[in-house]
Amino acid sequence: MQIEVLKSKIHRVRVTGADLNYIGSITIDQDLMDAANLIAGEKVQIVNINNGERLETYVISGERNSGEITLNGPAARKVQKDDIIIIISYCSLPIEEAKKLQAKLVFPNESTNLIA
Repeated sequence: MQIEVLKSKIHRVRVTGADLNYIGSITIDQDLMDAANLIAGEKVQIVNINNGERLETYVISGERNSGEITLNGPAARKVQKDDIIIIISYCSLPIEEAKKLQAKLVFPNESTNLIA
């Protein structure tokens, strides 16, 4: 049996942009991606603290040390610039491996989105 468990979480980052006329996804500063063990194209869940919206999309790599967090395409309708969000990824593992998994939790500076 496999179960789905938390793999990575970027907790409370500020949205820096929302681009409705883009093909889709979320652009994340590459430094944040590395810290959270996220890769380009990975499926993530976005939880908007400001309005309670939850959505799924995939990751696009943003410029390093930029603090960029941009929701693109239809996801841009569910967030506004300066909203605070949580970015979560999960993985499926056999239950015994899942018990040993150490999720990557990242708590960036909420004002700059940079890692302290």
